[in-house]
Amino acid sequence: MKGIQSMVVAAVFVLVLAGSVHAFWGFGGSDSVTAENGVVAIPVSEVSDGDAHFYSYDAGGKDVKFFVMKSNDGIIRAAFDACDVCFAEKKGYTQDGEFLVCNNCGQRFHSSRINEVKGGCNPSPLAREYDAQNVTIKVGDLAAGAGYF
Repeated sequence: MKGIQSMVVAAVFVLVLAGSVHAFWGFGGSDSVTAENGVVAIPVSEVSDGDAHFYSYDAGGKDVKFFVMKSNDGIIRAAFDACDVCFAEKKGYTQDGEFLVCNNCGQRFHSSRINEVKGGCNPSPLAREYDAQNVTIKVGDLAAGAGYF
């Protein structure tokens, strides 16, 4: 009977952690996007809530992961779900309030610094443009980050 109780407790624990699978293994939680005329377009309305929205793009067989968000200063930001230091672990980032947290080393980066600071464990910046309707990212810019993945 004690063995069954232990298995039930373990199963509940695993289910609770399932929502954070991205934090442990660097997968899940991303929407697949496609390009049209060499550009990926994401509606501004989809990323304007202050949350980091995670996406993946198939760049010639490489699943390039990135996120887009509107920081509290009103700027829409984009970065690869990887950094120059921890990318080999393929764990990416999770969001904790206004911070992005490296799932490998635990360093925290304020969302207003995304696209501003390069190098180290900062989320690697991803060029983007946006207007009132869409955030656009060039396929070439996504492909340039394939080495992280």
